[in-house]
Amino acid sequence: MRSRRLPAGMLAVAVATAALLAGGCGSEDDWSRPHARPSAMGALGPGFLDRSAPPAPEATITPRPGSWDGTRPSEGYRVVLLTAGTDPQTRTLVNAVTQWAEQERVSLKTVTATRPDQYIARISEAIRLKPDLVVSAGNDLVDPLAMVTPNHLDQRFLVIGAELAEPTANVTAADWTGASFRGEGLGMSSEYDPATFTPDRAARALRAGVAAVLNGLTGIVIWLD
Repeated sequence: MRSRRLPAGMLAVAVATAALLAGGCGSEDDWSRPHARPSAMGALGPGFLDRSAPPAPEATITPRPGSWDGTRPSEGYRVVLLTAGTDPQTRTLVNAVTQWAEQERVSLKTVTATRPDQYIARISEAIRLKPDLVVSAGNDLVDPLAMVTPNHLDQRFLVIGAELAEPTANVTAADWTGASFRGEGLGMSSEYDPATFTPDRAARALRAGVAAVLNGLTGIVIWLD
């Protein structure tokens, strides 16, 4: 039986379609494929912490500025940005995460909660994606995270610009003077100041927090000067 040859135009379309499908299967955004265990590229610099006295759970450390610059995640690191709120502070944090992900070639997915009745469901959605790290941006998520995170100790979380009052070992926070919201009705270690949420400070908090998580320093608060 003789085979039928496609016209040149149809053949070109078929080849392009096959290439597109193959590219989609190999995409960094396809989290259904096997994923190598992430690792820290580089090392923490002097002054990030006192190696002779590792921080206790829930402790606060104040790394030397820039001591985290030599550490970054391995390519393809999977991160879910979990966010709620449209205030300028939250938008600044979100922008810091998206820019960092692009610079470091991180595979990023975003899960957004637009109403209070969605907070728990969106946190659960982020966990179901099984990322290497969930990064939380927005004060509205602090109380819901405090409820959910103790039940998912195998999932790592990083809260930027806020902190949980009693974090479990899987929750790390990175904040600064003016950004230390710990939940409704709880006192803060500094007065809340929206003006302190600058792009530079948000970026430094994110990078310092990720560096800590990559090096196994979790369940603590990283305080930036």
